[in-house]
Amino acid sequence: MMARPAHIARLGRTQYDACWRLQHALVELRREGTLRDCLLLTEHDHVYTIGTTGSDLHMLASETELKEKGAVLVHTDRGGDITYHGPGQLVGYPILNLLESSADLHRYLRDLEEVVIRAIAGYGIRGERLAGYTGVWVHGEKLCAIGVRASRWITMHGFALNVNTDLSYFSRIIPCGIFERGVTSLSDLLGRAIPLEEVSRSIEQEFAGVFGLDFSPLDRTDLDERVRAAGLPDVNVISV
Repeated sequence: MMARPAHIARLGRTQYDACWRLQHALVELRREGTLRDCLLLTEHDHVYTIGTTGSDLHMLASETELKEKGAVLVHTDRGGDITYHGPGQLVGYPILNLLESSADLHRYLRDLEEVVIRAIAGYGIRGERLAGYTGVWVHGEKLCAIGVRASRWITMHGFALNVNTDLSYFSRIIPCGIFERGVTSLSDLLGRAIPLEEVSRSIEQEFAGVFGLDFSPLDRTDLDERVRAAGLPDVNVISV
């Protein structure tokens, strides 16, 4: 089967709110057919996010603690409960029209897991699925969280892979509302830091393979021009 043309946008480090607004803008472009399927790869400033099925009770830190940690709390429109994003974590936001592949959300979630499982296998790590849970697990601990949203089969939000993440930030939440499981990272599992760009390249390659895509780069200038031409609000994505 021929791979479908798609875009890859490497955004660098971004603020969560700005990247969230960018996703909504790109979803509109994808729905109109003026944008191909697209994968955004980024790294966020410290932020806790609670999904539509989440509970504020799973946030254990006070407002004072959040300020001390340099973190913010955002209620977002993805599925799932509370999680943490921050430096050293690779976040992927696929903007895909599932009607052009498989209009099956459950399969889509399993395919996202497969991307990560294949990528970490290159480091000698065996990723697993756990019955009843979404995400990728290693030795019973969550390595990659997944939370998505689909509107008329156009996807947004996605996955967060702990690479060199400071896992202490997870101690102030009940991650994904799961009491009995911990979290881990590639650096903890391997005993060394791993370049985020290296992992990003592996994820990009495996994503293209699993979803049957042929990526071409989409830079920030191109993104801005497309959003502006569509008359959509300025998304103000700040990379550092």
